[in-house]
Amino acid sequence: MTRRLFLTLQAALLGFLISPLVHAQAQSEAPSKSLPQVLIETNMGTIVMELYPDKAPITVENFLAYVNEGFYDGTIFHRVIPNFMVQGGGFDENLQKKITRAPIQNEANNGLRNKIGMVSMARTNDPHSASAQFFINVAQNSFLDFREKTDRAYGYAVFGRVIQGMKVVNQIRSVKTGFKNGFGDVPMESVIIEKARQIK
Repeated sequence: MTRRLFLTLQAALLGFLISPLVHAQAQSEAPSKSLPQVLIETNMGTIVMELYPDKAPITVENFLAYVNEGFYDGTIFHRVIPNFMVQGGGFDENLQKKITRAPIQNEANNGLRNKIGMVSMARTNDPHSASAQFFINVAQNSFLDFREKTDRAYGYAVFGRVIQGMKVVNQIRSVKTGFKNGFGDVPMESVIIEKARQIK
């Protein structure tokens, strides 16, 4: 009986010591009141992102310019790979590519990682070719992180994270995909970005 009481008290003390750490970790991941936020309304639900202009100033300015001019309205998530990422922001429902501004400098060397829920710029094999397309990581994609300033290892610039709507992102990652108009990994039923707007 004494041993059982001791073990119960020990467990309670351990819980008391651990809970502030868990709470502190949760607080550190809480949305910042000072960072810009973008709301993306899709036909599957709403996603809210916070952006990091202190870490990726060029990328955030570029993304917000596209948001505020309504560029993303009516585009789709055209590339969905369930254990990798969901990518959108460049094509309409007919898979017609939208005309973009000039590409931007790659800011992958900013200390941010391609972790679950983080938002990054999509690009071609040229490290500095990102324009409007972005993706949301749905896995721990450390192989996309910056390693060195070479074409093969430059990485993909993280510039924000999803703070609301990961349930929607997970619904998107689970849609049936296939080939359409010569593209692979395309949702068979369009996942449409109905509207994107800056809310903060």
